Amino acid sequence: MADSEVVNGAAENQEVPPSGNKSGRASLLDSGEDFTMLDDVEDDVDDDLPPLEDAGGGKKKDSPAKDATKADQTPSIEQEEWLDVLGNGQLRKKVVEAGAGPDSRPQRGQNVTIHLKTSLTNGTVVEELPNLSFTLGDGDVLQALDLTVQLMEMGEKALIEAGAKYAYGALGSSTPAAPPDSDLILEVQLLSADDATDLELMPPSEQISLANRKRERGNVHFQRADYAFAVNSYGIALQITEATSRVDISQQEEEELLDMKVKCLNNMAAAQLKLDHYEAALRSCVSVLVHQPDNVKALFRKGKVLALQGEYAEAIKTLKRALKLEPSNKTIHAELSKLVKKHSEQKGAEQAMYKKMLGNPTNASVQKHRAKSSWSLSWKWLFGATAVAIGGVALSVVIAARN
Repeated sequence: MADSEVVNGAAENQEVPPSGNKSGRASLLDSGEDFTMLDDVEDDVDDDLPPLEDAGGGKKKDSPAKDATKADQTPSIEQEEWLDVLGNGQLRKKVVEAGAGPDSRPQRGQNVTIHLKTSLTNGTVVEELPNLSFTLGDGDVLQALDLTVQLMEMGEKALIEAGAKYAYGALGSSTPAAPPDSDLILEVQLLSADDATDLELMPPSEQISLANRKRERGNVHFQRADYAFAVNSYGIALQITEATSRVDISQQEEEELLDMKVKCLNNMAAAQLKLDHYEAALRSCVSVLVHQPDNVKALFRKGKVLALQGEYAEAIKTLKRALKLEPSNKTIHAELSKLVKKHSEQKGAEQAMYKKMLGNPTNASVQKHRAKSSWSLSWKWLFGATAVAIGGVALSVVIAARN
C-alpha cells in the first residue's frame, strides 16, 4: 500500500516524529500504524553542579535567629511546600520563583512556551530545551507537563517531580535517553501563553503542517501503547483537517488535507481496535471508504471489526474485496482463510443446534416410513380378505344355481 497510514497497527511509510530516528518498520498489515522504532542513543551524561551551600567555601552559617528572620523574608526552596497535583504522590510541583499571579495562568488550548530541563533522579540531565512550544492540554508533551504547566503563573519557575507513569512510562525513551520506569525531575519556567490561531484564518499549508504534527504525536502514543491518548491526538488532527477555511485554497492543498484526513481516520481505527471500541472503529473505516472506496487498509480493518462482531459473512465479503485489490497480500490471505474456517464452523454449529431443537429428522423419517408401510400392509390384507370372501360367496351362488 502506498500511503502512510497503518493497517492493523503496523508501521509503514513513516514520517518520523520530531524526537525520533528512523530504524525500521514492521510488516504492513501485521501490527501497527505508520510508526518508527526509535534508535538507541548514548546517554548524554551532564551532571548538575552541586548546590552552592554544598560546594564548600560558602558563607559562614548564620545564627538560628537570623535564619528565622531570613525565612520570613525570603522563603527557600526547602521551605516551599510541595503540591501533590493528583493526590497520589506521583506528580508533585514546587514553586521556585513566583510568577505574575494566579490571573496570569495559561488556559487549556493556548499555545505556551516554556524553558525545560529534564533530569533523572540521580542528577543525569536527559535534555534541555530553552524554548519548547506546545498546545496546552492536547497531549503534545509529557503528561506531567500538560498537567502542571496549567497551574503555573507567567514567569514562574517550578520544580516538578514526575513518576514514570506521567513521564516515559515502562518503555522509557531512546530520544531523549531515559531508562524504562524512570522518575524524572523537571525544571520549568513559563515564558509565554498565547491564544491559538483561528483555524478558519490559518493558511492551508500551516493547517496541513499542524494536523500532521498532531497525527505524528498520535503515532508516538500508539507506539507506546497509550491508545486513548493516540485517539485524542488523531481526533484533534481530524478537527484541523475538517475546519472550514476562509483563506483561498488550491486544488492540491485540498487533496493534501483529504489525504491527511484519511491517514488520521485509518490510524484512529487502529487505536480504537486496540481499545476494543468496535463500533467507533467501524465508523472510522466507513468514513475512509466514503472518500476512498478502494482503500485497502480501511477494508482490511473493516473486515477485522465485522469478524470481531461475529458478522463473518460480511467480513469475508469485505476481505475478498481487499484481496482483489492486493492479490499478493499474505496478511489478507491469512485473515480471510481464518474467517472462512470460523464461518464454516459457525454454520456447522448452527445446523447441529437446529437438529437438536427439532429432533432427529432421520429417525422421524424412518418412523414415518414404517408407519406408512404398516398401514399399507393392513389395507392390502383387508382388501385380499374381502376379495376372497366375495369370491367365496359368488362360488356358493353358482353351485346353488346348478343344484
